[in-house]
Amino acid sequence: MEFTEAYKQTGPCCFSPNARYIAVAVDYRLVIRDTLSFKVVQLFSCLDKISYIEWAVDSEYILCGLHKRPMIQAWSLTQPEWTCKIDEGPAGIAYARWSPDSRHILTTSDFQLRLTVWSLVNTACVHVQWPKHASKGLSFTKDGKFAAICTRRDCKDYINLLSCYTWEIMGTFAVDTLDLADIEWSPDDSAVVVWDSPLEYKVLIYSPDGRCLFKYQAYESGLGVKCVSWSPCGHFLAVGSYDQMFRVLNHLTWKTFAEFMHLSTVRAPCCAAVFKCFPFSLSNCQEVDEPLHLDMSELSLSDELLQGNSVSFNIFFLPKKMLQKDTSELGMTSQKCLLRCLSRSLLLTNQTLNKELASCHGAGTASTSVLVMTACQPLSGYGTCITLSLLPSWCRRILSEQPLGIQHAQD
Repeated sequence: MEFTEAYKQTGPCCFSPNARYIAVAVDYRLVIRDTLSFKVVQLFSCLDKISYIEWAVDSEYILCGLHKRPMIQAWSLTQPEWTCKIDEGPAGIAYARWSPDSRHILTTSDFQLRLTVWSLVNTACVHVQWPKHASKGLSFTKDGKFAAICTRRDCKDYINLLSCYTWEIMGTFAVDTLDLADIEWSPDDSAVVVWDSPLEYKVLIYSPDGRCLFKYQAYESGLGVKCVSWSPCGHFLAVGSYDQMFRVLNHLTWKTFAEFMHLSTVRAPCCAAVFKCFPFSLSNCQEVDEPLHLDMSELSLSDELLQGNSVSFNIFFLPKKMLQKDTSELGMTSQKCLLRCLSRSLLLTNQTLNKELASCHGAGTASTSVLVMTACQPLSGYGTCITLSLLPSWCRRILSEQPLGIQHAQD
């Protein structure tokens, strides 16, 4: 492993979205370095000590927050002579962020008095009164055309829909929350989800025209919602609660179809595992009638490993010809069936995985492969390696009989 020489840093640092640059704050100066050579690309001087940094989406602009002023300064990498300074005066600036088009800066004043949209193109500004939060309560659609801003007035929560072209308010509707916590657009931009503060368990899904599509409440007493997130495809909505339960809703009926208990520690026998697939060439593979059953009873995680380290399980699909004949009876399964099972991005228990493999086997695919599972443990300073002692005996036998070109580490 190679390291660069040490560079001075007194404030935040941040990589650009395109990963070509890294911005480092050194007192009043903002240093832009190339990530490959680490040479200085640009050097900007701010009016005060830099408190935070945020890159624009296109990596052409960068803003610096100066909490002591309070003030925002923005810089351009392609036009070093171009400068921008934003000062809200007595209202102050509690938070600042970029718009999806990288040509507008949104600032929230102290005490959430107003949210201001500043244009870098024509120096115009638009105000939205009474935003609910400073750093959250704002979500953009995936195409960047619309923004949903949470506001509160007269002890009632509202959602304002704005066009990101003109920044005019397209519509406003009230939401049935006591103290709205946050908002997020669905990946397909067809709905928004809002959820209440932890004091009230309430998750609400609204259409852009203000219709309440569904109201979800798992229980009434106790602390409520901790976090909410859409799946990348937009078909599922995950809700994490303070009762240590993880619930998944589907986008068709908005009903709960899966519930999982979040364990504080994972102890032997391992009751849950996160799987990641690595596809290999499946040439010269043969079909079999028996589905594969994973036996993880021999897998044991020590207390030392659980403290401060994480273990992931990688699934490798290998052609049968890579293995010795005496290990071929371990079982084979269809790659497509297994991928269909694992692509749901769910946390599968051993019994559930075996059941899924058995139920989906026989769907009729032409290529099959031998399955090899390995446990990976990240080592501080040395990357990730394979720990043989964490593997079931049949996995160790495969790795010992047929080297796979990966690093093995003995305890």
